[in-house]
Amino acid sequence: MNLVNLTINGKAVSVPAGTKILDAAKQVNIKIPSLCNMKIEEIGFVDDCASCRVCMVTAGNKLVPACGTMVKEGMVVNTNSPEALRYRKNVVELLLSDHPQDCFTCDKCGTCELQKLASEMNIREIRFKGEKSTFKPDTSSLPIIKDTSKCVLCRRCETMCNKVQTVGALSGLNRGFNTIVGTFFDQDLVHTDCVFCGQCVSVCPTDALIEKDNSKEAWAALQQTEKPVIVQIAPAVRVSICEEFGLDPGTVTTGKLISALKQLGFDYVFDTNFGADLTIMEEANEFVERLTTGGTLPMFTSCCPAWVRFCETQFPDLIPHLSTCRSPQGMFSSIARYYFADKVLDKKPDEVIIVSIMPCIAKKYEISREQLSKDGLQDTDISLSVREIARMIREAGIDLAHMPESQFNSPLGNSTGAADIFGVTGGVLEAALRTAYTDITKMELPFNGIDFVEVRGFKGIKEATINIAGKEVKVAAASSLGNARILAEELRADLAAGREPKYQMIEIMACPGGCVDGGGQPFHHGDFEKVKARGAALYAIDSNKTQRKSHKNEDILTLYANFLGKRGGHEAHEYLHTDFTDKSNPYMNE
Repeated sequence: MNLVNLTINGKAVSVPAGTKILDAAKQVNIKIPSLCNMKIEEIGFVDDCASCRVCMVTAGNKLVPACGTMVKEGMVVNTNSPEALRYRKNVVELLLSDHPQDCFTCDKCGTCELQKLASEMNIREIRFKGEKSTFKPDTSSLPIIKDTSKCVLCRRCETMCNKVQTVGALSGLNRGFNTIVGTFFDQDLVHTDCVFCGQCVSVCPTDALIEKDNSKEAWAALQQTEKPVIVQIAPAVRVSICEEFGLDPGTVTTGKLISALKQLGFDYVFDTNFGADLTIMEEANEFVERLTTGGTLPMFTSCCPAWVRFCETQFPDLIPHLSTCRSPQGMFSSIARYYFADKVLDKKPDEVIIVSIMPCIAKKYEISREQLSKDGLQDTDISLSVREIARMIREAGIDLAHMPESQFNSPLGNSTGAADIFGVTGGVLEAALRTAYTDITKMELPFNGIDFVEVRGFKGIKEATINIAGKEVKVAAASSLGNARILAEELRADLAAGREPKYQMIEIMACPGGCVDGGGQPFHHGDFEKVKARGAALYAIDSNKTQRKSHKNEDILTLYANFLGKRGGHEAHEYLHTDFTDKSNPYMNE
């Protein structure tokens, strides 16, 4: 490794060649403020934007952007020279001069990076006066509000949308004072190929991109008394909401969260993991059926709504490869509305309200899909992000960190370890393999052979070959839509050339790292160590559970015996499966 020697604020530093000044400074604990820079190298991408100029430093006799300038041998860097301090402060003041002054009522109040920079730079007045950019917020989509008036042109959203996700819904438009980050022909988001993954929301430093807040609807549901309110908690929520209440990332808060939700007024608190176990029962059955009868392979998992929409808009020819299984949210809500309400509560389907708490804002879009409703009644009424439910808990004066432990209600609260790992990339695939192995061999995997570690980790594309009853099954897991595109284009090329596809089963998660990095999670501001801690916690939950295979969930087996019939049968298809449509024409999108 070639090392480069330089000096930063009088401190000697040796770093590998190709290191940027911003990263070299971190080696000696010197902080350089920035807005546009992201640590996406940790998820396999290079951030070379360098657009905001907040990180200017002096190198020699020149001012240079620290996030876009490589170190050189003998370089002398000063991060707090009078010139650098003055330049950075001017940049932030100029940004503030064209920014709405509504901090107290802004959704990002307290988490806004521009607000934090202004405070750290001791900016107490806005010296620059003049014309302001004003735009009407785009509220056309169910998951995302885009308010260009609050955009600081850091281009983070553009980087995520184009480089990491390869969706291409956002891009820089116009020049000079009229420059914006917008959509093609400045269309509303709902009329673009946006898949609502929320990664743009996750990285936006201000309130220019934010999830649509459905907490008012949730409060209204809790305050009425005619209908019982059922809530489900997704796997990744239990290891991330802790961060909103000052706990370490990856702290498992399942029992405390259940207590908080009951105190908020939810009548029944269930686990989306029950739906995840159901998903494995159907998905593994579907995979084995395709594998043994010459069905369409590879089979793509269909748990991630952003990936499903990505396939429908950009790869509609590959729709037959999608599993017909609903997501765990979709399966759980269907069972809660048409089984639990009827058999346990003696209620009609429209006499209960079903709320989901998800790490993903694309779930707000998913619940509106026509295929996930019956007779005009949505299976899921309201979907809340982790940030939304955290705000509701704080609003009620509840301290999550000090809540007592409670248990999920029964019977839709019992789950296996296989369901917990749904929240991390590779987890759905691993859980499906645990059950598919038994479906094919009629034997159980030994406890010490249940972990398919080859598909774990944050690598963009992970692949493995599993020997099941003498047959080699090749599988892959893709993390981020950019990596999903690679696999989808490879499959498309194989099919066009008449070649046998490389894999038999492929899991795809739109968000880097899976649901632990979902668009509705607590903001990690580029610190992917937090995301990794969340994922590690889910694997720990799985490894510590007595039962780690979905087909061993007794309550699931009872549900099949009393309501669904056989796996993949008529009733199972009515309540647990769905279909997909070609949405490649954006004007045909919802």
